[in-house]
Amino acid sequence: MATDVKVPVLGESITEATLGEWLKQPGDAVDADEPIASLETDKVALEVPAPEAGTLGEHLVAVGDTVEVGAIIAKIEAGSGAASSAAKAAPAPAPAAAKAEPAADEDPASSITLSPAVRRLVLEHGVDPSKIKGTGKDGRLTKDDVEQYVKTGAEAPLVEKGTAKGAEVPTTTPAAGGTRNEERVRMTRLRQTVAKRLKEAQDTAALLTTFNDVDMTAVMETRSKYKELFAKKHGVKLGFMGFFAKAACLALKDVPSVNAQIDGDEIVYHDYVDISVAVSAPNGLVVPVIRNAETMSFADVENTIGDFGKRAKDGTLTMADMKGGTFTISNGGVFGSLMSTPIINPPQSAVLGLHRIEQRPVVMPDGSIEARPMMYLALSYDHRLIDGREAVTFLVRIKEAIEDPTRLLIDL
Repeated sequence: MATDVKVPVLGESITEATLGEWLKQPGDAVDADEPIASLETDKVALEVPAPEAGTLGEHLVAVGDTVEVGAIIAKIEAGSGAASSAAKAAPAPAPAAAKAEPAADEDPASSITLSPAVRRLVLEHGVDPSKIKGTGKDGRLTKDDVEQYVKTGAEAPLVEKGTAKGAEVPTTTPAAGGTRNEERVRMTRLRQTVAKRLKEAQDTAALLTTFNDVDMTAVMETRSKYKELFAKKHGVKLGFMGFFAKAACLALKDVPSVNAQIDGDEIVYHDYVDISVAVSAPNGLVVPVIRNAETMSFADVENTIGDFGKRAKDGTLTMADMKGGTFTISNGGVFGSLMSTPIINPPQSAVLGLHRIEQRPVVMPDGSIEARPMMYLALSYDHRLIDGREAVTFLVRIKEAIEDPTRLLIDL
Protein backbone atom coordinates (compact mmCIF):
# COMPACT_ATOMS: atom_id res chain seq x y z
CA MET A 1 0.00 0.00 0.00
CA ALA A 2 1.38 3.40 -0.97
CA THR A 3 1.43 6.37 1.39
CA ASP A 4 1.21 9.92 0.08
CA VAL A 5 4.02 12.37 0.79
CA LYS A 6 2.32 15.74 1.21
CA VAL A 7 3.55 19.30 1.52
CA PRO A 8 3.31 20.09 5.25
CA VAL A 9 1.84 23.23 6.81
CA LEU A 10 4.41 25.92 6.04
CA GLY A 11 3.54 28.59 8.55
CA GLU A 12 1.13 31.42 9.19
CA SER A 13 -0.28 32.93 5.97
CA ILE A 14 2.08 30.88 3.76
CA THR A 15 0.19 28.64 1.36
CA GLU A 16 2.79 27.59 -1.20
CA ALA A 17 6.46 26.86 -1.68
CA THR A 18 8.97 25.91 -4.36
CA LEU A 19 10.49 22.43 -4.50
CA GLY A 20 14.15 23.26 -4.08
CA GLU A 21 15.75 19.82 -4.04
CA TRP A 22 15.00 16.10 -3.94
CA LEU A 23 17.08 14.54 -1.17
CA LYS A 24 16.00 10.99 -2.10
CA GLN A 25 15.55 9.41 -5.50
CA PRO A 26 12.90 6.92 -6.72
CA GLY A 27 13.75 3.44 -5.44
CA ASP A 28 15.70 4.73 -2.42
CA ALA A 29 14.89 3.19 0.94
CA VAL A 30 13.74 5.76 3.48
CA ASP A 31 13.12 5.66 7.21
CA ALA A 32 10.16 7.27 8.94
CA ASP A 33 10.75 11.03 9.43
CA GLU A 34 13.84 10.96 7.18
CA PRO A 35 14.05 14.11 5.01
CA ILE A 36 13.28 13.31 1.38
CA ALA A 37 12.84 16.77 -0.16
CA SER A 38 13.62 20.42 0.54
CA LEU A 39 11.09 23.22 0.06
CA GLU A 40 11.85 26.92 -0.32
CA THR A 41 9.31 29.34 1.11
CA ASP A 42 9.27 33.11 1.19
CA LYS A 43 11.50 33.09 4.24
CA VAL A 44 13.24 29.78 4.93
CA ALA A 45 13.99 26.35 3.52
CA LEU A 46 12.04 23.44 5.01
CA GLU A 47 12.55 19.69 4.74
CA VAL A 48 9.72 17.28 3.95
CA PRO A 49 9.99 14.13 6.10
CA ALA A 50 8.92 10.64 5.05
CA PRO A 51 5.60 9.80 6.75
CA GLU A 52 6.70 6.17 7.17
CA ALA A 53 9.52 3.77 6.29
CA GLY A 54 9.55 2.20 2.86
CA THR A 55 10.75 2.81 -0.67
CA LEU A 56 10.32 6.15 -2.38
CA GLY A 57 8.26 6.01 -5.55
CA GLU A 58 8.18 8.34 -8.51
CA HIS A 59 8.69 12.07 -8.03
CA LEU A 60 5.36 13.72 -8.83
CA VAL A 61 6.77 17.25 -9.04
CA ALA A 62 10.06 18.58 -10.38
CA VAL A 63 12.67 20.85 -8.82
CA GLY A 64 11.53 24.44 -9.29
CA ASP A 65 7.81 23.62 -9.31
CA THR A 66 5.45 25.59 -7.08
CA VAL A 67 3.48 23.38 -4.68
CA GLU A 68 0.65 24.21 -2.31
CA VAL A 69 0.14 23.01 1.26
CA GLY A 70 -1.30 19.51 1.19
CA ALA A 71 -0.18 18.75 -2.38
CA ILE A 72 1.10 15.20 -3.00
CA ILE A 73 4.70 15.30 -4.21
CA ALA A 74 5.58 11.58 -4.05
CA LYS A 75 4.46 8.22 -2.70
CA ILE A 76 6.15 5.69 -0.44
CA GLU A 77 5.67 1.97 -0.88
CA ALA A 78 5.55 0.37 2.55
CA GLY A 79 7.20 -2.90 3.43
CA SER A 80 10.16 -2.91 1.08
CA GLY A 81 12.14 -0.20 2.79
CA ALA A 82 13.49 -2.41 5.55
CA ALA A 83 14.84 -5.00 3.13
CA SER A 84 16.39 -2.31 0.95
CA SER A 85 17.92 -0.64 3.99
CA ALA A 86 19.34 -3.94 5.19
CA ALA A 87 20.80 -4.62 1.78
CA LYS A 88 22.39 -1.19 1.69
CA ALA A 89 23.67 -1.55 5.24
CA ALA A 90 25.47 -4.83 4.49
CA PRO A 91 27.29 -4.55 1.16
CA ALA A 92 29.49 -7.36 -0.06
CA PRO A 93 32.99 -7.03 1.43
CA ALA A 94 35.59 -5.66 -0.93
CA PRO A 95 39.30 -6.44 -0.96
CA ALA A 96 41.19 -4.34 1.55
CA ALA A 97 43.33 -2.76 -1.14
CA ALA A 98 40.35 -1.73 -3.26
CA LYS A 99 39.46 1.95 -3.26
CA ALA A 100 36.29 3.35 -4.76
CA GLU A 101 37.05 5.94 -7.37
CA PRO A 102 34.72 7.62 -9.84
CA ALA A 103 34.96 6.47 -13.41
CA ALA A 104 36.74 8.76 -15.81
CA ASP A 105 33.47 10.01 -17.26
CA GLU A 106 31.48 9.98 -14.00
CA ASP A 107 30.22 13.21 -12.46
CA PRO A 108 31.79 13.28 -8.95
CA ALA A 109 28.76 15.22 -7.68
CA SER A 110 26.23 12.65 -8.86
CA SER A 111 26.67 10.16 -6.01
CA ILE A 112 26.28 12.66 -3.19
CA THR A 113 23.16 14.63 -2.25
CA LEU A 114 23.90 18.29 -2.92
CA SER A 115 21.77 21.39 -2.96
CA PRO A 116 21.48 23.10 -6.35
CA ALA A 117 23.74 25.95 -5.25
CA VAL A 118 26.41 23.61 -3.91
CA ARG A 119 26.19 21.38 -7.00
CA ARG A 120 26.76 24.36 -9.28
CA LEU A 121 29.79 25.38 -7.22
CA VAL A 122 31.22 21.85 -7.26
CA LEU A 123 30.86 21.61 -11.03
CA GLU A 124 32.17 25.12 -11.56
CA HIS A 125 35.41 24.38 -9.74
CA GLY A 126 35.60 20.75 -10.84
CA VAL A 127 36.25 19.35 -7.35
CA ASP A 128 35.33 15.97 -5.86
CA PRO A 129 32.65 16.59 -3.18
CA SER A 130 33.41 13.26 -1.49
CA LYS A 131 36.77 14.66 -0.41
CA ILE A 132 35.26 17.74 1.27
CA LYS A 133 34.13 17.61 4.88
CA GLY A 134 30.57 18.90 5.22
CA THR A 135 29.63 21.17 8.14
CA GLY A 136 25.91 21.40 7.37
CA LYS A 137 23.07 19.40 8.84
CA ASP A 138 23.79 15.66 8.86
CA GLY A 139 27.24 16.37 7.42
CA ARG A 140 25.94 17.91 4.19
CA LEU A 141 28.15 20.18 2.15
CA THR A 142 27.49 23.90 2.23
CA LYS A 143 28.70 26.59 -0.19
CA ASP A 144 31.18 27.74 2.46
CA ASP A 145 32.65 24.23 2.67
CA VAL A 146 33.29 24.12 -1.07
CA GLU A 147 34.60 27.69 -1.23
CA GLN A 148 36.98 27.05 1.68
CA TYR A 149 38.18 23.83 0.04
CA VAL A 150 38.87 25.63 -3.23
CA LYS A 151 40.49 28.55 -1.43
CA THR A 152 42.96 26.34 0.44
CA GLY A 153 43.82 24.53 -2.79
CA ALA A 154 43.67 21.13 -1.10
CA GLU A 155 43.94 19.20 -4.36
CA ALA A 156 44.05 19.74 -8.09
CA PRO A 157 40.60 19.80 -9.72
CA LEU A 158 39.23 16.36 -10.55
CA VAL A 159 37.75 17.48 -13.85
CA GLU A 160 38.09 20.45 -16.12
CA LYS A 161 35.81 23.34 -15.28
CA GLY A 162 32.40 23.18 -16.84
CA THR A 163 32.98 19.80 -18.52
CA ALA A 164 31.79 17.36 -15.85
CA LYS A 165 29.14 14.92 -17.03
CA GLY A 166 25.71 16.33 -16.28
CA ALA A 167 27.01 19.87 -15.92
CA GLU A 168 25.09 22.63 -17.58
CA VAL A 169 27.69 23.97 -19.99
CA PRO A 170 26.98 27.56 -21.02
CA THR A 171 26.72 28.33 -24.72
CA THR A 172 30.00 29.76 -25.95
CA THR A 173 30.22 32.35 -28.68
CA PRO A 174 33.67 32.95 -30.19
CA ALA A 175 34.79 36.52 -29.76
CA ALA A 176 38.00 38.46 -30.07
CA GLY A 177 40.07 38.08 -26.94
CA GLY A 178 38.17 35.14 -25.49
CA THR A 179 34.74 33.56 -25.00
CA ARG A 180 31.51 35.16 -23.78
CA ASN A 181 29.55 32.80 -21.53
CA GLU A 182 26.03 33.16 -20.20
CA GLU A 183 24.04 31.07 -17.73
CA ARG A 184 20.41 31.32 -16.69
CA VAL A 185 19.58 30.20 -13.17
CA ARG A 186 16.06 30.40 -11.76
CA MET A 187 15.77 32.72 -8.77
CA THR A 188 14.95 30.95 -5.52
CA ARG A 189 11.63 31.78 -3.90
CA LEU A 190 13.54 33.45 -1.07
CA ARG A 191 15.46 35.67 -3.51
CA GLN A 192 12.24 36.53 -5.36
CA THR A 193 10.55 37.53 -2.11
CA VAL A 194 13.53 39.60 -0.96
CA ALA A 195 13.54 41.43 -4.29
CA LYS A 196 9.78 42.04 -4.11
CA ARG A 197 9.85 43.32 -0.52
CA LEU A 198 12.80 45.62 -1.10
CA LYS A 199 11.13 47.12 -4.15
CA GLU A 200 7.88 47.54 -2.23
CA ALA A 201 9.82 49.35 0.52
CA GLN A 202 11.23 51.77 -2.04
CA ASP A 203 7.84 52.31 -3.67
CA THR A 204 5.89 52.76 -0.42
CA ALA A 205 8.17 54.40 2.14
CA ALA A 206 9.75 57.85 1.89
CA LEU A 207 13.27 56.50 2.34
CA LEU A 208 16.07 58.72 3.58
CA THR A 209 19.52 57.83 4.95
CA THR A 210 21.47 59.79 7.55
CA PHE A 211 25.13 59.11 8.31
CA ASN A 212 27.48 59.51 11.22
CA ASP A 213 30.80 57.98 12.21
CA VAL A 214 31.96 56.45 15.44
CA ASP A 215 35.35 55.97 17.08
CA MET A 216 35.64 52.28 17.92
CA THR A 217 38.68 52.66 20.22
CA ALA A 218 36.84 52.14 23.52
CA VAL A 219 34.90 49.09 22.33
CA MET A 220 38.01 47.51 20.81
CA GLU A 221 39.97 48.07 24.02
CA THR A 222 37.12 46.62 26.09
CA ARG A 223 36.96 43.52 23.88
CA SER A 224 40.71 43.06 24.00
CA LYS A 225 40.77 43.37 27.79
CA TYR A 226 37.86 41.07 28.59
CA LYS A 227 37.50 38.70 25.63
CA GLU A 228 39.20 35.74 27.31
CA LEU A 229 37.29 36.09 30.58
CA PHE A 230 34.04 36.62 28.68
CA ALA A 231 34.54 33.53 26.52
CA LYS A 232 35.54 31.43 29.56
CA LYS A 233 32.47 32.45 31.54
CA HIS A 234 29.84 32.53 28.81
CA GLY A 235 31.21 30.13 26.20
CA VAL A 236 30.91 32.68 23.39
CA LYS A 237 33.11 35.42 21.93
CA LEU A 238 32.45 39.04 22.83
CA GLY A 239 31.63 40.57 19.45
CA PHE A 240 30.76 44.05 18.21
CA MET A 241 27.08 43.23 17.68
CA GLY A 242 26.44 42.93 21.40
CA PHE A 243 27.58 46.52 21.90
CA PHE A 244 25.51 47.86 19.01
CA ALA A 245 22.41 45.88 20.00
CA LYS A 246 22.53 47.25 23.55
CA ALA A 247 23.31 50.75 22.27
CA ALA A 248 20.33 50.51 19.91
CA CYS A 249 18.07 49.55 22.82
CA LEU A 250 19.08 52.72 24.67
CA ALA A 251 18.70 54.89 21.59
CA LEU A 252 15.30 53.40 20.70
CA LYS A 253 14.12 54.13 24.22
CA ASP A 254 15.08 57.80 23.77
CA VAL A 255 13.69 58.03 20.21
CA PRO A 256 10.65 55.68 20.20
CA SER A 257 9.51 56.63 16.68
CA VAL A 258 12.50 54.74 15.23
CA ASN A 259 11.10 51.60 16.89
CA ALA A 260 7.55 52.26 15.64
CA GLN A 261 5.68 51.45 12.43
CA ILE A 262 2.88 52.86 10.29
CA ASP A 263 -0.35 50.85 10.10
CA GLY A 264 -2.83 52.57 7.80
CA ASP A 265 -3.33 56.05 9.24
CA GLU A 266 -2.08 55.03 12.69
CA ILE A 267 1.37 54.82 14.28
CA VAL A 268 2.10 51.70 16.34
CA TYR A 269 4.65 52.27 19.13
CA HIS A 270 6.34 49.30 20.82
CA ASP A 271 7.50 49.20 24.43
CA TYR A 272 9.81 46.31 23.59
CA VAL A 273 12.75 45.96 21.19
CA ASP A 274 12.80 43.02 18.78
CA ILE A 275 15.95 43.43 16.69
CA SER A 276 16.08 41.76 13.30
CA VAL A 277 19.67 40.83 12.51
CA ALA A 278 20.63 40.48 8.86
CA VAL A 279 22.37 37.10 8.41
CA SER A 280 23.83 35.70 5.21
CA ALA A 281 22.43 32.27 4.28
CA PRO A 282 23.26 30.02 1.28
CA ASN A 283 20.05 31.06 -0.50
CA GLY A 284 20.16 34.77 0.35
CA LEU A 285 19.82 37.24 3.18
CA VAL A 286 17.57 36.33 6.11
CA VAL A 287 16.63 38.37 9.17
CA PRO A 288 15.98 36.30 12.31
CA VAL A 289 14.77 38.27 15.32
CA ILE A 290 16.38 38.82 18.74
CA ARG A 291 13.26 39.17 20.88
CA ASN A 292 13.12 41.50 23.88
CA ALA A 293 16.70 42.56 23.29
CA GLU A 294 16.27 45.32 25.89
CA THR A 295 16.15 42.65 28.63
CA MET A 296 19.13 40.62 27.39
CA SER A 297 22.75 40.63 28.52
CA PHE A 298 25.74 40.88 26.18
CA ALA A 299 26.20 37.12 26.47
CA ASP A 300 22.54 36.47 25.62
CA VAL A 301 22.80 38.65 22.51
CA GLU A 302 26.05 37.08 21.31
CA ASN A 303 24.78 33.53 21.93
CA THR A 304 21.56 34.25 20.05
CA ILE A 305 23.37 35.78 17.07
CA GLY A 306 25.87 32.91 16.97
CA ASP A 307 23.03 30.41 16.94
CA PHE A 308 21.27 32.30 14.14
CA GLY A 309 24.42 32.30 12.04
CA LYS A 310 24.98 28.58 12.46
CA ARG A 311 21.37 27.66 11.70
CA ALA A 312 21.27 30.00 8.71
CA LYS A 313 24.24 28.14 7.22
CA ASP A 314 22.62 24.78 8.00
CA GLY A 315 19.26 25.88 6.63
CA THR A 316 17.44 25.12 9.91
CA LEU A 317 16.01 28.55 10.74
CA THR A 318 12.24 28.40 11.26
CA MET A 319 9.33 30.68 10.48
CA ALA A 320 9.12 31.58 14.15
CA ASP A 321 12.74 32.82 14.04
CA MET A 322 11.83 35.32 11.30
CA LYS A 323 8.47 36.54 12.54
CA GLY A 324 8.10 40.11 13.75
CA GLY A 325 10.93 42.51 14.45
CA THR A 326 10.68 46.23 15.25
CA PHE A 327 14.13 47.38 14.12
CA THR A 328 16.96 45.94 12.00
CA ILE A 329 20.76 45.99 12.27
CA SER A 330 22.74 45.02 9.18
CA ASN A 331 26.52 44.60 9.38
CA GLY A 332 27.91 45.01 5.87
CA GLY A 333 31.31 45.65 7.40
CA VAL A 334 31.97 41.92 7.71
CA PHE A 335 32.10 41.85 3.90
CA GLY A 336 34.31 44.94 3.68
CA SER A 337 31.66 47.60 2.98
CA LEU A 338 32.88 51.14 3.66
CA MET A 339 29.51 52.88 3.31
CA SER A 340 26.03 51.96 2.07
CA THR A 341 22.38 53.01 2.25
CA PRO A 342 20.47 49.98 3.61
CA ILE A 343 16.79 49.50 2.78
CA ILE A 344 14.23 49.10 5.57
CA ASN A 345 12.52 45.79 6.24
CA PRO A 346 8.74 46.55 6.10
CA PRO A 347 6.70 47.08 8.18
CA GLN A 348 9.65 48.35 10.20
CA SER A 349 10.53 52.01 9.85
CA ALA A 350 14.32 52.01 10.20
CA VAL A 351 17.49 49.98 9.73
CA LEU A 352 20.97 50.64 11.13
CA GLY A 353 23.85 49.80 8.79
CA LEU A 354 27.29 49.03 10.23
CA HIS A 355 30.42 49.18 8.09
CA ARG A 356 34.06 48.20 8.14
CA ILE A 357 36.47 49.65 10.68
CA GLU A 358 39.47 51.47 9.25
CA GLN A 359 42.18 53.72 10.58
CA ARG A 360 41.49 57.36 9.66
CA PRO A 361 43.07 60.65 10.76
CA VAL A 362 40.92 62.36 13.40
CA VAL A 363 41.34 65.82 14.93
CA MET A 364 41.34 65.34 18.71
CA PRO A 365 39.90 67.84 21.26
CA ASP A 366 43.37 69.28 21.91
CA GLY A 367 43.91 69.94 18.20
CA SER A 368 46.29 67.04 17.61
CA ILE A 369 45.70 64.53 14.82
CA GLU A 370 45.61 60.82 15.55
CA ALA A 371 44.87 57.68 13.56
CA ARG A 372 41.73 56.18 15.08
CA PRO A 373 39.67 53.07 14.22
CA MET A 374 36.57 54.66 12.71
CA MET A 375 33.31 53.17 11.43
CA TYR A 376 30.59 54.83 9.35
CA LEU A 377 27.03 54.36 10.62
CA ALA A 378 24.02 54.67 8.30
CA LEU A 379 20.42 54.95 9.44
CA SER A 380 17.86 54.48 6.65
CA TYR A 381 14.34 55.37 7.74
CA ASP A 382 10.81 56.12 6.61
CA HIS A 383 10.61 59.89 6.52
CA ARG A 384 6.81 59.70 6.76
CA LEU A 385 7.24 58.72 10.40
CA ILE A 386 10.77 59.73 11.42
CA ASP A 387 12.02 63.29 11.05
CA GLY A 388 15.62 64.19 10.34
CA ARG A 389 16.07 65.54 13.86
CA GLU A 390 15.01 62.22 15.36
CA ALA A 391 17.26 60.26 13.01
CA VAL A 392 20.28 62.42 13.91
CA THR A 393 19.47 62.15 17.62
CA PHE A 394 19.26 58.37 17.34
CA LEU A 395 22.67 58.12 15.64
CA VAL A 396 24.23 60.46 18.19
CA ARG A 397 22.92 58.23 21.00
CA ILE A 398 24.50 55.21 19.29
CA LYS A 399 27.77 57.09 18.82
CA GLU A 400 27.88 58.22 22.47
CA ALA A 401 27.23 54.71 23.80
CA ILE A 402 29.85 53.07 21.58
CA GLU A 403 32.52 55.68 22.26
CA ASP A 404 31.82 55.46 26.01
CA PRO A 405 30.50 51.93 26.74
CA THR A 406 30.00 52.73 30.44
CA ARG A 407 26.80 54.47 29.30
CA LEU A 408 25.44 50.99 28.51
CA LEU A 409 25.85 50.01 32.15
CA ILE A 410 24.28 53.08 33.73
CA ASP A 411 21.55 53.61 31.10
CA LEU A 412 22.76 57.07 30.12
